[in-house]
Amino acid sequence: MSGQNQAPIANQQYSPQIPPSFQNNDEIDLRELFKALWDGKFIIIATTVLFAVGAILFALNSQEWWSSKAKVSQAQLQDMSAYQQQVKQYQPVFDIYQEDGTVLVSNELDDLVDTKVLFQRFVDAFNSSDNKRSFLDSSEEFKQFKVQLDADLARALYASWFSKIEAKKNGNGANSPFDVSFQSVSKESSYALLNEYLAVIKRETHQDALNNLQAIVDAKRNELIQQKRILETQAANKLKVEAERAKYALEIARAANVTQPIQTNSDKEIFGIDLGTKALAAKVKALESIESLSVVEPRLQQIDAKLEMLKNLEIDRSIQFQTFRFLENVEQPITRDKPKRALIAVLGTLLGGMLGVAIVLIRFAFRREED
Repeated sequence: MSGQNQAPIANQQYSPQIPPSFQNNDEIDLRELFKALWDGKFIIIATTVLFAVGAILFALNSQEWWSSKAKVSQAQLQDMSAYQQQVKQYQPVFDIYQEDGTVLVSNELDDLVDTKVLFQRFVDAFNSSDNKRSFLDSSEEFKQFKVQLDADLARALYASWFSKIEAKKNGNGANSPFDVSFQSVSKESSYALLNEYLAVIKRETHQDALNNLQAIVDAKRNELIQQKRILETQAANKLKVEAERAKYALEIARAANVTQPIQTNSDKEIFGIDLGTKALAAKVKALESIESLSVVEPRLQQIDAKLEMLKNLEIDRSIQFQTFRFLENVEQPITRDKPKRALIAVLGTLLGGMLGVAIVLIRFAFRREED
């Protein structure tokens, strides 16, 4: 029995005893952690104050940016009645008058008075980089930023300011209005610059609209002149051929001794002698005495009338009209865009506090490793 009691027990596992001092060495007591933070409170406070002061100083010394805005939409017909009158006075020149008296109304001038097209041209002109560059080159605010910059920095400066001048659609509809804005270093300058830029774009779109009208009118004039030359050439050739035929017919009639009109059975003769020598002689004389080719080609009268109308009409470039209308007028901004001083101060303070806590915790961790 004693031998059996001393025999090793099967499947008995041996578990070494770990001294208490080595157990849970990686666990952190929250009381120790809070005590470490309390002991390092001056580091946390100092770091927080330092970052808060730095953030405040940065916010106070950062360049201010203000944006003035307005809301615009396409013009109404009453806003551009003067321009519409200028365009429609040329409508008869473009219409086609047929021999039966009917008139085919041309639509070549319709796009010129389309309010949607004119407004889109205004938006394109507002967002044009060339127009922005030309305007900024005349701006004193921009010149202060541009002075003593090399070519690469100047290009970057232009690109930065281009983004501060913007016409952006407000909505998803086809006829949605646009928000126009100009950002500058003060609310007064942004207000003045937006008004000045709108005035520049307004003048440019006016001139573009009148120039487009002038271009179409000039093209029509050239087209009519070319048509006139072609018809005159055709009429002159037709008159010459008819005179030659009449002369040959006169010679044949004389040879046939046909002095008086006679009746023939064929109308397909090239040189008809049925008129007789007297009538053929009169016909030759009449054909050779014709000075106005419109007798042969009536369409020349219509072309001459249109050219005469173009000669007497003139585009009035002093007219006033609108290619856009204000839904909300330009107003001085109430709040600045940049810098957000309160936000910068709060973020700087939070960053300083987090950095102070991190420093204290790192020191605590190193001390614990050494212990």
